[in-house]
Amino acid sequence: MAMGCRPVSMEDLPSHLVLEILSSGRLSAIDLLRLELTSRTFGGSQCLYPHKFRSLVDFAAYQLCVSHSVYAKMEGDAQSELFNRCGGKWKRVLRFLQSVEQSSDMVETSAGNMQITTGRYHTLLISNSSLYSCGASLCGVLGHGSETKQCVTFTRINFPSPVHVVQVSASHNHAAFVMQSGEVFTCGDNSSFCCGHKDTNRPIFRPRLVEALKGLPCKQVATGLNFTVFLTRQGRVYTCGANTHGQLGHGDTIDSPTPKMIEMPEGIGSIVQIAAGPNYVLAVTDNGLVYSFGSGSNFCLGHGEQHDEFQPRAIQKFKRQGIHVVRVSAGDEHAVALDSNGFVHTWGKGYCGALGHGDEIDKTTPELLTKLKSHLAVQVCARKRKTFFLCDNGSVYGCGWMSFGSLGFPDRGLSDKILSPRILDSLRDHHVSQISTGLYHTVVVTNRGQLFGFGDNERAQLGHDTLRCCLEPNEIFIQETADDMDRVTECL
Repeated sequence: MAMGCRPVSMEDLPSHLVLEILSSGRLSAIDLLRLELTSRTFGGSQCLYPHKFRSLVDFAAYQLCVSHSVYAKMEGDAQSELFNRCGGKWKRVLRFLQSVEQSSDMVETSAGNMQITTGRYHTLLISNSSLYSCGASLCGVLGHGSETKQCVTFTRINFPSPVHVVQVSASHNHAAFVMQSGEVFTCGDNSSFCCGHKDTNRPIFRPRLVEALKGLPCKQVATGLNFTVFLTRQGRVYTCGANTHGQLGHGDTIDSPTPKMIEMPEGIGSIVQIAAGPNYVLAVTDNGLVYSFGSGSNFCLGHGEQHDEFQPRAIQKFKRQGIHVVRVSAGDEHAVALDSNGFVHTWGKGYCGALGHGDEIDKTTPELLTKLKSHLAVQVCARKRKTFFLCDNGSVYGCGWMSFGSLGFPDRGLSDKILSPRILDSLRDHHVSQISTGLYHTVVVTNRGQLFGFGDNERAQLGHDTLRCCLEPNEIFIQETADDMDRVTECL
């Protein structure tokens, strides 16, 4: 006689089993909130520390926070400050930590995983592991072959074999892509060997595997003007390309045709994030320190002087003040850092108000951006004379030079300068998850997977054929193609 199966509801499961599922690390803060609102099983305390946690979901969010790599490295006082800045809500703390983690990586949207990266006159997009590009194909940077001079819409890039792209970086005339396997492909101008292929100094028009990194799986790449930085999963940094200012970090000014590992100071821990300016590099360690090397012009290295640094050197101001940095962005003439409490620090050239302090005064070392102290920032993005700040509620603030409308403010008055961070009203109706800005154009990704671009579109870097200058955000659409022939017809 067959035994009947009785349906088991969520309410029948032991609370400790439900908690284990909730704190497995596969759910986002938004997922936890939705669960809490839909079932009393998740919304009740289940007698688990009822005086400390308001619900089972709240307890799960707490457990996910304390096990998070960033939160675990923070000092007790900093943890308390972050908790208070998040209104005493563990789900918001978790949202902050997860948003920061995704800001320089892939963001989860309702339309799938995405990452946007803007180069000088082009834009690269990862959408559900596929890679797309649009704009001007300087020296093959778009990755579509030597016959392609420009793509007026986002067009899929073909790789030699099926791959899943997880991270991308774009510079003036070359690009680098990290695969799920940890392999790295590059394309573009290799005259300085910045693509990591020593056997050619000709342009590489289609993505090509960096053979020198075989067996060294990477998690991030950062492209400078004529060099490239590679961060491995083990937290080690490799560089190749031009080295005029010591930007390769090897203690000399000798160019390197293939990636070579940087000897970091002993005992600094693993590197967790890298950022490359035109001729300098910023590197963040897992314990929140920032190291810089390369060109010291415009005080971008943050040491209070303009000397070139041939080897990684810690920015002492962060260290002395006990500031735990989690992310950095390297602009053309200034730099920005985000700390573990959602505060922003800027330094370098203050021209056009790019530093956000209400003036145009240079800052020789990192300076707290007091005008954003009441906001919880999750991403910072610096480029040519402008800076963007993304907050945990999805709002975007910008400051600096309004050239071509790339700041997103259509009301140009007597001045083209925004000296203090100002909210982008045109994006208020959207929850922005990631932002990237190029020389004269900017693109954002929303939590619904929508793309919006503004600024210069003279070379179709915003993925539109007819627009030229967009003073306000315009939605961008990906043109899905059926076969290679369709892709060719979209490229000029």
